[in-house]
Amino acid sequence: MLPRDPRQGSFFDFSGRTKLRLTGADRVRFINGQITNDVRKAAETSALAACVLNAKGKLNAHIFLSLEPDSILIDADSALREPLTARLERYIIADDVQVEDITEKFAIFHVIGPDPNLSAPKRVSVNRFGLTGVDLWIEAEEADRVRAEFAANVSFCDDNCAEQFRIEQGIPRWGKELTEDTNPVEANLEQSCIDYEKGCYIGQEVISRMKISGQRNKGLYGLIGEENGSVTAGTKLWPTHDQPKEVGWITSAIWSDRLGQQISLGYVRRPFNQIGAELRAVAEGGQTVPVRVFDLPFNFAGR
Repeated sequence: MLPRDPRQGSFFDFSGRTKLRLTGADRVRFINGQITNDVRKAAETSALAACVLNAKGKLNAHIFLSLEPDSILIDADSALREPLTARLERYIIADDVQVEDITEKFAIFHVIGPDPNLSAPKRVSVNRFGLTGVDLWIEAEEADRVRAEFAANVSFCDDNCAEQFRIEQGIPRWGKELTEDTNPVEANLEQSCIDYEKGCYIGQEVISRMKISGQRNKGLYGLIGEENGSVTAGTKLWPTHDQPKEVGWITSAIWSDRLGQQISLGYVRRPFNQIGAELRAVAEGGQTVPVRVFDLPFNFAGR
């Protein structure tokens, strides 16, 4: 019997994520000059994924935005609480924009599958795992009560469950696949986070050049070991034949209950990034595990 699939109905607790509120008359124009997507596609009931870049087209943050009548709400990885606030405030010069940290004021519960129809001050449709779910923003003082109501109606996906599901779905995460050295196109964020028709933003020239050239030096892929062997984040990838240079590295690895073996995410350089390509994962201690390159998300059909 297969382990329970989170897509059949689960809730996730993302209360630890950084939460910011932007107010002021210039907030829409200002944030549109900072992000890769067009904030005008967001709404009060639907969130928009976007990236904040530096001038070299590398990531400063991966965020989700939704609207309120007089503000813009942003959530991001917990590690970005201070860096993202500082990054946004650095570019507020003569703009009427205020950045308020509301991380401690709200909890965020994410629901996939049937909606438990619980009351919440803000409900937002959002794609966090490669499929549509719903975020419920709850006042912090109500979080414990609402969490208990959720638990009575919907299966809870804890941190390990969420990490396993994330990797199965091929979703990059800040601090693992996403760092300040990451280009969003190479991290498979182009479709969800980049609008090539919007106005200028910081880092746009680099992203536009990549679009024109149609080439990526590397990309994010799934990897599965061909034998019973274990790999960890940071494990280097090498071709199966002699070559003096590594061709990629593992960013995340976890045991998949649904697949019944370890699966990984990692960056693979061209031309070694063909689906089905065989590589060697070589750990620092010299352990070698044959791995095969998979498209994302991992395909569990028939399992």
